[in-house]
Amino acid sequence: MERGGAAALACTFRSSSPSQISHWPPLLRSHRRPSAAPRAPHFLLPTTGRRCSYNSQKRFLDTSKGLKSFSLSTSSPFGRPGVSLNDEDLVKDKLLIDCGEEQDCVLDGIVALGKFDALHIGHRELAMHASKSGNPFLLSFVGMAEVLGWESKPPIVAHCDRKRVLSSWATYCRNVVPVEYQVEFSKVRYLTPHQFVEKLSADLRIKGVVAGENYRFGYKASGDAAELVKLCEEFSLSAFIVRSVMDTAKRSYNGATPAVNSSDKGQVSSSRVRHALSVGDMEYVSKLLGRKHCLVLTVSEYSLKERKNITIPKSCMLNMPPADGFYENCELFNGGYLGLCRVVINTETIDIEMKDESSLPPNPFQENQQLGIEFG
Repeated sequence: MERGGAAALACTFRSSSPSQISHWPPLLRSHRRPSAAPRAPHFLLPTTGRRCSYNSQKRFLDTSKGLKSFSLSTSSPFGRPGVSLNDEDLVKDKLLIDCGEEQDCVLDGIVALGKFDALHIGHRELAMHASKSGNPFLLSFVGMAEVLGWESKPPIVAHCDRKRVLSSWATYCRNVVPVEYQVEFSKVRYLTPHQFVEKLSADLRIKGVVAGENYRFGYKASGDAAELVKLCEEFSLSAFIVRSVMDTAKRSYNGATPAVNSSDKGQVSSSRVRHALSVGDMEYVSKLLGRKHCLVLTVSEYSLKERKNITIPKSCMLNMPPADGFYENCELFNGGYLGLCRVVINTETIDIEMKDESSLPPNPFQENQQLGIEFG
């Protein structure tokens, strides 16, 4: 995943300009620690040299403004087998990937919890609420598919493109760019809900968490959002539970709205993004993401039929493409803007035709360079 298994790639593309948003009411929460002075966000440096391929927010009073009410007397069933925090291997195992021995990368911050595959508008909502009370961070749980035996899928956002997407969220997050860190799922899989929150408090020394109303955590997903609030109170952490962002587009195909999965209640989700990509509905994808979808490719084997025509094998894709077909009004980037183009996605190749050959600088395509295609 993002900075976990495969190395990140050095690519920079133009950020989309986010639209202006209205001010939201303050989130209501559990006990909070005093705010610490803000510190500069920490960014991990991407590395180069990877081959191109993929194999596939009294408690909650105002519920009409994006927050969900929970009864804190409700308890989740326990009795599940867990791992003792005295376990020597668990204590010495660092929770965050690429954060160093001190594990202080999210110190006194507010962390949003989730998988964050698509970085869609629902994920952006969590980051926005996190920014209201401190330095916003995303804790992304990675390696779930491998551990749980799920089907391997290409990422929706290329690993090397995630920093650019998060940078575009700054306008929503009080002009602070949320920073993402990864937690290897195998390191927390067997923790009970109590052990998990204890580990966040003791090891990462955060001051609060943000999660969606449907968030589940702990061994076999035994903890829910109400339990998260209760446990955060115990450890003197803030807890913000945020209502799901609903899919207002209500897309249907052949007169029917597709059933994405069993947990689909009409909310914006990564599964909906994947479905929209699989049918090539790029307007719908843009509404779910809050930006245009960017397909990233590494140029290693390509042919220039003419100067303005590029053919790149699908094996060089770094994230999920739209369905095979013809796409107009696309934009091409290689760190800078190259121009408008048409794109044809075939079974084995991606054919790019520049609309204006004169927009290309001299020698625009080089070996092992990343190209980004934004679909209009």
